[in-house]
Amino acid sequence: MTTIFPVIMCGGSGTRLWPASRPSLPKQFIPLAGNRSLFQETVSRVAALAEDGGELLVVGGVGHKRAILDQLEEIGISAVILLEPEGRDSSAAMAAAALWTAERAPDAINLFVASDHHIPDDTAFRQSVAYAAGAAAKGRIVTLGVVPTEPSSAYGYIAPAGSGLSEVSAFVEKPDQQTARRYISEGYLWNSGNFIVRADILIEELRERAAAVAEAVQVALTQAELDGPALTLGSEFSVAPKISIDYAVMEKTDRASVLPVNFEWSDLGAWDSVYASGEGDVGLHILEDSEGCLVRACDGVMVAAIGLRDVGIVVEPDAVLVTDLKKSQDVKKVVERLRKLSPQHLDFPPPDTPETLEAGAVRLTAWLRQVALPVWSSLGQDESGGFEEVLALDGRHIATSRRARVQTRQIQVYAEAGRQGWRGPWRAVVDAGLARLVEVYLKPDGQMRTLLAPDGTPLDETAMVYDQAFLMFALARVPSGTREVDFETRAATVRDLLSARADYKGGVKESGHHPYQSNAHMHLLEAALAWEEAGGGGEWAALSDRIVTLARTSFIDEETGALREFFQQDWSPATGEDGALVEPGHQFEWAWLLARYSRRRDDLVALVDAWRLYEVGLKGIDSKRQIAVDAMNIDGSVRSARARLWPQTEWLKASLILASLCTEKKRTVCLEQAAMAQRALWRYLTPQGVWHDKLLENGKFIDEPAPASSFYHIMAAYVQLRETLTELQPDAALSVRLG
Repeated sequence: MTTIFPVIMCGGSGTRLWPASRPSLPKQFIPLAGNRSLFQETVSRVAALAEDGGELLVVGGVGHKRAILDQLEEIGISAVILLEPEGRDSSAAMAAAALWTAERAPDAINLFVASDHHIPDDTAFRQSVAYAAGAAAKGRIVTLGVVPTEPSSAYGYIAPAGSGLSEVSAFVEKPDQQTARRYISEGYLWNSGNFIVRADILIEELRERAAAVAEAVQVALTQAELDGPALTLGSEFSVAPKISIDYAVMEKTDRASVLPVNFEWSDLGAWDSVYASGEGDVGLHILEDSEGCLVRACDGVMVAAIGLRDVGIVVEPDAVLVTDLKKSQDVKKVVERLRKLSPQHLDFPPPDTPETLEAGAVRLTAWLRQVALPVWSSLGQDESGGFEEVLALDGRHIATSRRARVQTRQIQVYAEAGRQGWRGPWRAVVDAGLARLVEVYLKPDGQMRTLLAPDGTPLDETAMVYDQAFLMFALARVPSGTREVDFETRAATVRDLLSARADYKGGVKESGHHPYQSNAHMHLLEAALAWEEAGGGGEWAALSDRIVTLARTSFIDEETGALREFFQQDWSPATGEDGALVEPGHQFEWAWLLARYSRRRDDLVALVDAWRLYEVGLKGIDSKRQIAVDAMNIDGSVRSARARLWPQTEWLKASLILASLCTEKKRTVCLEQAAMAQRALWRYLTPQGVWHDKLLENGKFIDEPAPASSFYHIMAAYVQLRETLTELQPDAALSVRLG
């Protein structure tokens, strides 16, 4: 059985197809003859050849890593990816693949193919490779020679020594038209640049005929570093001489053979060959009284042409090419002139620079001050002082029942806005909200009922632990001078009622389907820390200590460092899927709280726990979408790729506070994460001062009203942002004030 390791070479820049093909996204990664890119077509063509024990390899530049990964993912095919730190022509690239292959299967055969060739008949190609592999297994280096269909100066030629699979008499460079006609008459073949050779044979040839290439690449492989799913070759790779395999080996070796093939083939090296494929037209265009024309129009552009013959029109956002297709090889002359005249047009404009943390903070501050706080203090609060549960994305009221937690969260938001210097009517909003809270939301024992009708009629009298935590938290943040003054007494009453229910571990049973959970305790800790900061009595510190101890001993998994959500009565993990649930947002939120606790207590163990939780949370960042997903399993696998708004705020908060509690190197990483989280958050916020809540895996938001409960998360993120910038970048913090 012949084992084949196909190798796709992705090093070309395709400048003759300017302006559609440029170094940052060369022709192999763009659709030129169909709906898929040439690279994707090549992958699909050769992947099946690796099924008998081989593996598919891709060799490309580090700058094309993202394109390679994304396009492989689109077609659902995996590959080993070797990344070149610098392009050193085909010899070095092939050496890397052969050396990698030989370490795993010394007698395996490598099929080397270019990533940018157009071969419509996949079956004929694979049959030719299978036939050539027989000769390669016996030590020959076989290249596929395409039987010419016309004299072309665009290709190199091969002179076969005989008919069928035969030795090579000569390799010749691209000829002029007259010479090309002679070559065809003498039986020459087009040099396709595809090679079939045993890995050990190619290595032997390179060591004999291009030793410096083999030696440098060998060292580069030992220096290689794993970068996600790709292997980046070491710096020694750049020392390898820059030489093609034709010059280094094929023109010198006595092992060269050529197999004539008759299938349709083109390297699509210029716009005339793209036109000849019959599938090169792209975009909106109208051709009137025109023949033999190729039109490629970028999105948003309509091209109209009248009375043209054999003309190519290629439109990109920053450049337009109009060429006689018979002279499309001369595009390279245009590219050379651009190097002097307008070098910025040699490549695509770089993508917009990601918004910095500081710039995003200024924008978030303005959004809160000018839009969000005014909207939710007017449209979001009724005449009774009650807060709306949701607002439509256009600001319309939507009649629905109201959760008590939303009342307390909104009181806290506007109390915090006042503390942060907002000059809007925060005090009136808080006073009215507190009055409504006391009037309809509080039960005779001082705890909150769960759910009310819009008119204040109780719908659910249950006193949820989660809700009481937010009652205590809101009261801690309300400044003095408001209508209700004895906030700590009210909060302490609720605290003591909950403490009386605590079990031997300090945990409190929640109402509902998950009575033993970490989430309610997280918000109890938040409330207790808030009261500590507000100067509350020692009982608040004791509550903080009990919850942190419970988190350390029961909530945080010792092996993985992850915080579980649900438990059994003895606080051991719940069984089944409930026990395996890990929410990245809660990992970040607990990390933020433990970091605050650590700073207040000077507790280094709590800080270590915070870092472990933070690192688990980072596993829930979708690298492609750069967004925190909703749920994982304890083993790190994704359970739900949907992404709500609130995990983004917690990612931001945790990154910020840890940035202020670590070394300079770690600080840089944390601030980069904070900037990413802030950019993720901005995807949800609308110019109207409301927000989307749930982002689906397909990149679309669920069409639903904006939940008021999210405002608490957004405001907390802003507060932490301002605190961290004040500590680390005081000058930047001057622009991050609500007043």
